[in-house]
Amino acid sequence: MPKPLPVVDISAPICCAPLASGPMDPDDAVELALRLKALADPVRLQLMALLMGVDDGEMAATDLARAVGVSGGTASHHLGQLRAAGLVASTRRGVNVLYRAEPSNLEALRRVLATCC
Repeated sequence: MPKPLPVVDISAPICCAPLASGPMDPDDAVELALRLKALADPVRLQLMALLMGVDDGEMAATDLARAVGVSGGTASHHLGQLRAAGLVASTRRGVNVLYRAEPSNLEALRRVLATCC
């Protein structure tokens, strides 16, 4: 059985150097691995694609669930994982929970994975 990754707060912005810059600090490696793990699911990738392409910046959880063909509970679970990783944020408006992508954190993730500076 694989060793579970430690529980750390990964909602803060990514601040480590690009992978191509050389050896990575072990703590930075754990934070990056947990963020990538949050994205490593087909439904989560679909949810991120929807949120990044939405015109007004926000989408209700029920609309997201319907769009990717999963139940509301399943969508909420996946959105919770993305929120814990700092990749999406949510706002409650009445009975609806609206989600939006966090572009600054996504851009920081892209910069870490970039092969050149």
